[in-house]
Amino acid sequence: MSKPDLNLLVQLDVLLAEGSVARAAERLRLSPSAMSRALARLREVTGDPLLVRAGRGLVPTPRALELRERVGQLVDDAEAVLRPVDMLELSRLVRTFTLRTSEGFVENFGPDLLRRITSEAPGVSLRFLPKPNKESTALRDGSVDLETGVIGASTGPEVRTQALFRDRFIGAVSKEHPLSQGPVTTASYAGGRHVLVSRRGLDRGPIDDALETLGLARQIVITVGGFSSALALARGSDLIASVPERHTGNLRAGMYSFALPVPVPEVTVSMLWHPRLDADPAHRWLRGCVREVCLEQLADH
Repeated sequence: MSKPDLNLLVQLDVLLAEGSVARAAERLRLSPSAMSRALARLREVTGDPLLVRAGRGLVPTPRALELRERVGQLVDDAEAVLRPVDMLELSRLVRTFTLRTSEGFVENFGPDLLRRITSEAPGVSLRFLPKPNKESTALRDGSVDLETGVIGASTGPEVRTQALFRDRFIGAVSKEHPLSQGPVTTASYAGGRHVLVSRRGLDRGPIDDALETLGLARQIVITVGGFSSALALARGSDLIASVPERHTGNLRAGMYSFALPVPVPEVTVSMLWHPRLDADPAHRWLRGCVREVCLEQLADH
């Protein structure tokens, strides 16, 4: 049995990414006829048409969609093997890293991270994006370099993760709220008016499950999509906001915070990245900075 031509992997990767023989040929600096011959060979070795005509364009077959992610990773790995490893000169590094983070991360860890980055690599810029969900599409397509958050069921199985810290939920109210005047009991907490944080618009959460086991229920008068919105509402009203402690330290300035009187599981906040960046020296350095900044801040508390 003859060995397959591994050059076909590169051509397949570009064809599936471009969805066009002409654009793939231009990207690989081949003639359109050479690219057409490569597609014909790929169809022969895979036993699948891969790209089929739909109107004036081409669309991928189910087999092509199945192969797209695997082929892309194989090509990335091969390029990493053949790429010379240079010593990372942070003082000369010019790069923009895009980070997608849970709400509160920038407010609490951003200033220290920026100081660390600026002192070691002044040519590096950071771009922070909000995290509306836990899907890994942005990591896969390269539009995001690094994420922070709680790992969920929709997190891609190939994504690399590393735990940063544990966080617990606490209550926060205005300084004039009755709960700020004495010990917070289960009854007094459940008897208040609450703001619920739910990015998906749900009408209950783990706190409600914990209260239900005690035969209690809380009155949720408003639901918002983020912790900063919940805290802003609680700051100016009689509402109770239940938020993660570490993520909202700076956001709760001037408010009264208290431990929840019901048992709610802690969460593990991790950083997540795609395997294609695992061995990248600059990305490894960035991950180290994020990890150390989080550890240093936690040690100060």
